[in-house]
Amino acid sequence: MSNKYSLLIKNAECYIDQNLILTDIAIKDNIISKISENIDDSADRILDAKGLSIFPGIVDTQVHFREPGNTKKENLESGSKSAVLGGVTSVFEMPNTSPPTDSPERFQQKLDLAKDRMHCNYAFYYGATENNSVNLDVTKNLEGCCGVKMFVGSSTGNLLVKEDKYIEQVIKNSPRIVSVHSEDENMLEANKDKIIEGDVKTHYVWRNVETAMSSTKKLANYAKNHNKRVHILHISTKDEMEFLRDYKDIVSVEVIPNHLSLFAPDCYDKKGTFVQMNPPVREKEHMDGIWKGVLDGTVDVIGSDHAPHTIEEKLQTYPASPSGMPGVQTIFLLMLKHFFDGKIELSKVISLLSENPCKLFGIEKRGFIQEGFYADLTVVDMNKEFVITNDWIASNCKWTPYDGWKLPATPTGTIVNGNVSVWDGKLVETKYGKPLKFS
Repeated sequence: MSNKYSLLIKNAECYIDQNLILTDIAIKDNIISKISENIDDSADRILDAKGLSIFPGIVDTQVHFREPGNTKKENLESGSKSAVLGGVTSVFEMPNTSPPTDSPERFQQKLDLAKDRMHCNYAFYYGATENNSVNLDVTKNLEGCCGVKMFVGSSTGNLLVKEDKYIEQVIKNSPRIVSVHSEDENMLEANKDKIIEGDVKTHYVWRNVETAMSSTKKLANYAKNHNKRVHILHISTKDEMEFLRDYKDIVSVEVIPNHLSLFAPDCYDKKGTFVQMNPPVREKEHMDGIWKGVLDGTVDVIGSDHAPHTIEEKLQTYPASPSGMPGVQTIFLLMLKHFFDGKIELSKVISLLSENPCKLFGIEKRGFIQEGFYADLTVVDMNKEFVITNDWIASNCKWTPYDGWKLPATPTGTIVNGNVSVWDGKLVETKYGKPLKFS
């Protein structure tokens, strides 16, 4: 006869209703069954979490795990291992793989590749193309689909919707939220004479503010004209942030820790091509403008834009060096560092990384520590110093631009669907990730 609970977590400070309160959590069949002080019922496993803080599982809404096609950089297994070690319990994975995830058959291939191989929960974006822009109804009831992803500016991979009529068509025809990489491709092509070989600082001169602003204005107007939700990814300029404040009824906003933590030219002097990404890290005035958007509610969610490349690739001479940095393992830690540095309230961090992604995308029964919800939990020692190092990074790329950064909190455990995926900072070699369900 089995015990009443599969897992009982005792004596933890749990983040409930925007407060850390001392309580126990009892879990049965992947679900939080009971939250109460001094639960003394029997359980298959009991964890003493005294001195630890437990948060709703972190959701990273923007990762590139490179499978199929570039598994030397990353694959679904290694990327999800990196995720759980950083406290991330669910990810949205991007479609610019090789081949791209741009048909129901290729989408099913992704689901098949993920099954029983991923440490965290997962959903996949369906890639928009000019050819499939009239056939996006197929995504309506697609299991494990978080939305439609459209690149209107070229980045890694060959997914690109360049012409205005097709951009508008994707927004008009998608039954799901359309998430967009927003840079104007025609302007990017026209600006290529600004690239100076060997000078990575010309990256943000080439991919300038105007290329982002022009694209974002266009997307917001299409969204308004067709009354369709558009989600703009990795906003990198204060100009876009100021503009989008007036479009909150129809456009949601995502930013990434890189644009909140790094600024030009300082970061390029220190890290060179290792901080090269699209859209680029810009001057401090833009970082400050993005922070303003985070604090005033213009920003809805924070994703990492985890985009790993090998060290050898990043060491190539600019512009041959590929754009992108790893980030899924450090997303929560960086935002905790900003909390400890007094830049942001803890409640805002959890809202942006757990609660809002679930509300905005309709993820069922996740994002909160609540009875009846899936037991996705992120466990942190808020009183123990931690140093981010390249050696700690589990991604296949084995590096981070934040090597050497210190913060006074340590990632300790990750519970995925009620199962212990990480404890005492070490991976439990069992893959508990499942496809996310959306309402």
